[in-house]
Amino acid sequence: MIICLSAILLSIAQLKAQQVADEQFYYPIADPHHRVGNGPLLLFDEAHNNAVTLRGTYAAFSDLLQADGYSLRSTKEKVNLERLKEAKIFISVNALHDPENWSLPARSAFTDKEIEILRQWVFDGGCLFLVTDHMPCGGSVQALAAVFGIHVINGFALRKDGKPEIFSKDKGTLLSNEVTTGSDTEIDSIMCWGGTGFTVPETAQIISSLDEGYEIYLPADANLIKRPMPDYIPRLPGKGFANGAYLRFGEGRMVIFGDGAPFSAQLHGIKSEKRGMNHPSAYQNAQFLLNIVHWLDQ
Repeated sequence: MIICLSAILLSIAQLKAQQVADEQFYYPIADPHHRVGNGPLLLFDEAHNNAVTLRGTYAAFSDLLQADGYSLRSTKEKVNLERLKEAKIFISVNALHDPENWSLPARSAFTDKEIEILRQWVFDGGCLFLVTDHMPCGGSVQALAAVFGIHVINGFALRKDGKPEIFSKDKGTLLSNEVTTGSDTEIDSIMCWGGTGFTVPETAQIISSLDEGYEIYLPADANLIKRPMPDYIPRLPGKGFANGAYLRFGEGRMVIFGDGAPFSAQLHGIKSEKRGMNHPSAYQNAQFLLNIVHWLDQ
């Protein structure tokens, strides 16, 4: 999760002060997928109260994909076909209906018109990379994900034991598929930081999934989440829910992931703890991101 559990009770201003991009992060790319600057355009959504920006906590995301040859452009316009036609991939990370309201009911960050435009664009050959996170992010993209047959849970997916969240093929929580075992470098493990889970249609392929070590907490208000977790908060067993998946939709493609932190490189808190692609245990996260984008870029 981009916004950490321990900081939920802080103000938005305090949260921003506690999370900064790690400007020292660097991931070498020996053989870029495209000649630098000549790759297709990736359109990055900054029009829906997104908790991240290309100049902020997703600066490493931008730097990595540009080094791989892609062109990135942020957009502060609502979804429209004119802009989408310019791009190969539309990327939306942690869209929010209202960044100041973290309570139920969930409300969509995207209008019905925007959702239909995106659905039709993907069906006609466009590619969508949708990254969401814990409540209220999950609830803000439920309507958009639903048109692709995906049900996003508006909750907090957390390990019951609080241990680091490593998804691996050895544990059976990272699956072999076109993204993790395709033509690019094979991915054996990735690291996450909470987020949420979702169910997918039979036409989708699961990339990573929650196991019995997880529960998804469903508070009426995010401020109720704390350690130890209050017994009165409803919850679902994590097993059976995905937190990463991809699917073909008409002529297009879509990837969805339930946590925004794995594709960032942050320094977190007063101790500047590494979180994201810069974390020592997340040594394959950067290549995982490249594999996702390469699969979409086909």
